[in-house]
Amino acid sequence: MGRVRVSVDQRYFCRFGQAVSEFAGNWRPRTADDSGSRSSSAHRVTIPAAVSSYRRDTVLLRRRPTRGEGTDQGRDRMSTAGAPSNTATLDRFHAAVNSGDLDIISKAIDEFVAPDLLFHAPVPMGATGAEALKRVWEVLLRAFPDIRVTVEETITEGDKVVSRNTVTGTHRGEYQGFPPTGKTVTYNEIFILRFADGRIAEIRGIVDALAQLRQLGAVPS
Repeated sequence: MGRVRVSVDQRYFCRFGQAVSEFAGNWRPRTADDSGSRSSSAHRVTIPAAVSSYRRDTVLLRRRPTRGEGTDQGRDRMSTAGAPSNTATLDRFHAAVNSGDLDIISKAIDEFVAPDLLFHAPVPMGATGAEALKRVWEVLLRAFPDIRVTVEETITEGDKVVSRNTVTGTHRGEYQGFPPTGKTVTYNEIFILRFADGRIAEIRGIVDALAQLRQLGAVPS
């Protein structure tokens, strides 16, 4: 069987199948009487004009989806409707720790952190779970009363939120055995937080303690 050459305006490829079906009758199999030229008009089906005639119809095929329809964003919005997001919970927790008020921070921990928190970080001896986190903030506020955590980036995946932060504060109290220096420190940290039932259930993190201590003069630069 001879080849059929088809010229198609690809911008309207969605209508190509229908156009070919309607114009297939223009093609006939090659016979001995044909000239033998593979470019013979008898063996060529050209349909740009036919496809162009469907331009008006293609508009009907392009129904714009409703907002969020068929997207991950839409599915997430439906699956989490009526429930605060983990990121929003973390934002509220950071707002509390930036208050500089230990009582506010303690209440925020009670609200946003599970009592049996798994805290994968060096913590004061004799404390576990949410109580260990309270002790950490006691130490930090005593050493850096104006401490502030600035969230630079968050990544959410399933029940986990990754938070990359910049921490600043002025050293006005004893810290790690070092007397106050009055120096301002800036250092980075990254935490991975797992949520369960809307509360922080597990924390893993890395804090650039070396940069912190260098700025305090505790270790050589």
